[in-house]
Amino acid sequence: MTLAIVMPVLNEAAHIEAALAALQAYRGRGIEVIVADGGSSDGTPDLARPLCDALIDSPRGRGVQMNAGASAARGGVLLFLHADTQLPDGADRLVLDGLAQSGRAWGRFDVRFDSGGLLGLVALAMNLRSRLTAIATGDQAMFVTRAAFDAAGGFLAIALMEDVALSARLKRIGAPLCLRARVTTSGKRWRKHGVVRTVLLMWRLRLAYFFGADPAKLARTYGYSG
Repeated sequence: MTLAIVMPVLNEAAHIEAALAALQAYRGRGIEVIVADGGSSDGTPDLARPLCDALIDSPRGRGVQMNAGASAARGGVLLFLHADTQLPDGADRLVLDGLAQSGRAWGRFDVRFDSGGLLGLVALAMNLRSRLTAIATGDQAMFVTRAAFDAAGGFLAIALMEDVALSARLKRIGAPLCLRARVTTSGKRWRKHGVVRTVLLMWRLRLAYFFGADPAKLARTYGYSG
């Protein structure tokens, strides 16, 4: 089985070259890197094109973009990676061998932030919560076989919580493979708005989503319009 990495982007010119440079070793091993751009206005597509196997133009929205990237990918396993998240060494073998040996159809990595302090505790809580609930978030670099992705209907075209919604549907197919290897994600937003404040906001948004709140309204509360 082969792997494809799908990265949704929107106005990532400041970081896209470094993010894709970190994936060139995977490309050298025959792994596809698909970039799905949601209408960037800062030159992101021109910077990304030489460093990926395919650049897909998509309507804006992370879930929509990831679906577009998945449709273009040839790999039998899809790994969805945010531009501000870095994979651990050998992530391809961890995913492919892990799925083959466990017989599972999807999973995610543990996560850590690029700085410590309170964010170290937040990461520990995120990883524990994910194990207890079998719900993964985009920051954890979700991966899934194409068959399971298609059976679950892909990502919903919603403004926020598309990762939580997909996890909930994948849970009906089977339990996730929880890899203890950690991806490293940016804590910039957390530091900017305050760690405790952001934790409380995220829990409030998740609770509201659980009770049926409109994801578009939740996205505006979060300050995210993509």
